[in-house]
Amino acid sequence: MDGFFLAATLNRCWLNVTLAPMNSPVLIACAHGTRNAEGQAAIRRVMAEIEALRPGLRVVEAYVDVQEPELGGVVEGLPEGTAAVVVPLLLSTGFHIKVDVPKAIKTRPEVVAARPLGPDPRLAELLATHLRAAGLQEHDGVLLAAAGSSLPDGSVDSVEQARLLAELLPNKVRVAYGASAQPTVPDGVASLRAELAAEPSGPSGPEGRVFIASYLLATGYFHDQLAKAGADVVAAPLLPSKVLAEIALERYDAVLERLS
Repeated sequence: MDGFFLAATLNRCWLNVTLAPMNSPVLIACAHGTRNAEGQAAIRRVMAEIEALRPGLRVVEAYVDVQEPELGGVVEGLPEGTAAVVVPLLLSTGFHIKVDVPKAIKTRPEVVAARPLGPDPRLAELLATHLRAAGLQEHDGVLLAAAGSSLPDGSVDSVEQARLLAELLPNKVRVAYGASAQPTVPDGVASLRAELAAEPSGPSGPEGRVFIASYLLATGYFHDQLAKAGADVVAAPLLPSKVLAEIALERYDAVLERLS
């Protein structure tokens, strides 16, 4: 119990700390993977926050690209018959969700997958907070910059996340992608800037600026590219924030409820 009280003390604003029932399925926290050291640390912090919120739950890290341990190897390494839930620390339904995760678990019926972290209203609130902290004003435009996917479901999820963000802001909110989908982030910046320039200027101030809302978990290659896209301001990525750990646990619990 010492670990529980330590976690509760360190995270005393977290009111949803609960002990995991005995024999709870393993939670495999599966991220994309990055070579960026800060990004790696941010993802591992999410895993630690999941453990702090659910003392006694076994959390295992895994990745679908770039980093080890690779998800397929993690699943194969579980003792036969060990129940587990793969919780993708990913923001939308794309190739990794549709192909890589099912491939990794297909021979293990006791291992099931949860849905990704997004879209989610709490992510919209976090994005809005970062934009306001970066200086967003009412006359500015917002470009939600997602990683992108070759599958249409990824774009659908990103558009839905942009809709949720637009509900919280008076600004124009558009979507663009870092790879594998259109428009690209530089094209999205140019298009949004043209939209803002076409609006009649009024007494409220100068022509609006273009803000990029980084719809990425952490710093890394894609986030670094946003600085080269021509926007006036690039807001911080989603992490660090305890919200991601809370959503991950909700995704895990939703699977257990569905199977019960």
